[in-house]
Amino acid sequence: MGIFSAQKKVRVLIVDDSAFVRSFLERELSRDSEIEIVGTAPDPYIARDKIVELDPDVVTLDIEMPRMDGITFLRKLMKHYPIPVIIISSVAGQGSKAALDALSYGAVDVMCKPTSAYSIGDLSIELIDKIKSAALLKGTSKFGPRAQDDMPTSSSIAKPLAVSRKLTPKSGRIIAIGASTGGTQALQSILTELPPDTPPIVIVQHMPEHFTKLFADRLNELCRIEVKEAEDGDIACPGRALVAPGGYHMLLKKNGGGYYVQVKQGPLVSRHRPSVNVLFKSVALCAGDKALGVILTGMGNDGAEGMKEMHDAGAMNIAQDEQSCIVYGMPKEAVIHGGVDHIVHLDNIPETILKLV
Repeated sequence: MGIFSAQKKVRVLIVDDSAFVRSFLERELSRDSEIEIVGTAPDPYIARDKIVELDPDVVTLDIEMPRMDGITFLRKLMKHYPIPVIIISSVAGQGSKAALDALSYGAVDVMCKPTSAYSIGDLSIELIDKIKSAALLKGTSKFGPRAQDDMPTSSSIAKPLAVSRKLTPKSGRIIAIGASTGGTQALQSILTELPPDTPPIVIVQHMPEHFTKLFADRLNELCRIEVKEAEDGDIACPGRALVAPGGYHMLLKKNGGGYYVQVKQGPLVSRHRPSVNVLFKSVALCAGDKALGVILTGMGNDGAEGMKEMHDAGAMNIAQDEQSCIVYGMPKEAVIHGGVDHIVHLDNIPETILKLV
């Protein structure tokens, strides 16, 4: 049985200027018995009235629309009538950058519109999961625009950590991180606190194709380590974080005394591509007790099995605690599976990572 009963379905409002997209989303989402489409709207003005009238649990929102763009509407909505919003946008032109910006303005998650028949089924599965995840946030303070005080500054980025310690490339250490809903903010909070001599990091953040490069590039501007979207064959070396590209799985491979990543296509694993389980299981095989695993906020159980395999191979693992998670799903499942050694508040994860390595 699902999270939501037949008496309490997730009530969704679809906002998109395309009648085709509205019809497609309504059809695909209605396939799930735990979701009810309470209405659709072709522009933000009609959406505003329907939100007040219908009080949906989640709103899906396009960016490029007539009369008012989606980002402007999102900012007004978060100020006057905060409600969980998932951005569904094309990736053409500036659309993907605007959708990524939407996360800082209060959107819970972002997705791409389908580009081929192959992607429609996968998009439907992931969107349904994201909608159910977002619905859990309604009525809480765990979503909304980021406060200016939370945004990193150049002075805070440049400040060295007291726990920083020199690590040689021969240490063989590797850090693997998995995240989903709320993970973009959590990853920024962690990576901006790590010094340049941090061991290599490999990351899976559930995110659509094209968004991961923009996300990695933005983090690269903020961090003292290098952050890049992974390409097949990229070397995992100290001072570098590799982010799995959206739509592709990423695996860690060993080459002599070092590591590199393999980026490949394939079916959804644990309902995701990239999958945290795929990464973590490869880390367990390649790095064993040289690895440190971190699982962050997100709905579902992706990463739980892989983190248990890492733990059984000798790795030390960290799970973000419930208080600091946007959605305490993935960390909770990892704890239940027995793969977690430390449960840590987000603010303390950077220091814990550096102490453990």
